[in-house]
Amino acid sequence: MGTALVIENDPTDDARRLGEWLTEAGLKLRMLRPYADDVLPADLAGFAALVVLGGEQHAYPHPDGSPGAPWFPALEGLLRKAVRHRVPTLGVCLGAQLLANAHAGLTERSPAGPEAGPGLVGKRDVADQDPLFKYVPMVPDVLQWHADEVTELPRGAVLLAASTRYPHQAFRLGDRAWGLQFHIECDTAMIATWAAGSTILAELGYDPDAVVAACDEIMVDVEEVWQPFAARFAALALGELDDAGSRRTLPLLGQ
Repeated sequence: MGTALVIENDPTDDARRLGEWLTEAGLKLRMLRPYADDVLPADLAGFAALVVLGGEQHAYPHPDGSPGAPWFPALEGLLRKAVRHRVPTLGVCLGAQLLANAHAGLTERSPAGPEAGPGLVGKRDVADQDPLFKYVPMVPDVLQWHADEVTELPRGAVLLAASTRYPHQAFRLGDRAWGLQFHIECDTAMIATWAAGSTILAELGYDPDAVVAACDEIMVDVEEVWQPFAARFAALALGELDDAGSRRTLPLLGQ
């Protein structure tokens, strides 16, 4: 059984359903919580995959030049090593923004304003050649909760999904690192925690209870699309999926 290193940047955004899906698919999870003083490793030796979760921090520096969180420079260094050494990597929301920043992309406060609640994204044609996205429907359900966005993708990144107001909803770097602007890990309880006293919802003028109810209604639809996506990511990390997204066949006994 391979082990995925999972970086939890914020106590309100844990691996939740994504963690369950990855575990069910055969990955062991090693959780690190740098906000609670867990130290990031210098490299990814011994890990089959890297998963970087979301959080309330900004991926870009504070006005005084300090990083959005003290561990972000080390985490971006780890993301660069992951891409360089072809370690399967998944960044979710803030994690995707850090993946982009680590490779000379640009994350900023979204000029389109915040996005929160259930939504749809449109898969790009090139995603049909992607080992993870090739089986995702053309317009999958997702959960959104962000005020920042990747405004410039890194050079060489492949755009896999977009929406009208937020053009960079999903991308791939190299052949084994994916960034998702949206959330796939949440359950209703997590959304309810975020909604309580949310400045994003206040800015949008949304009723928190209505947002939680709307998210709850699509939880099954989100799972229907993104549980298989997570399983394919795990299969790639475990060497059960080739770079074209096909399951590897095992030789018959005696051959």
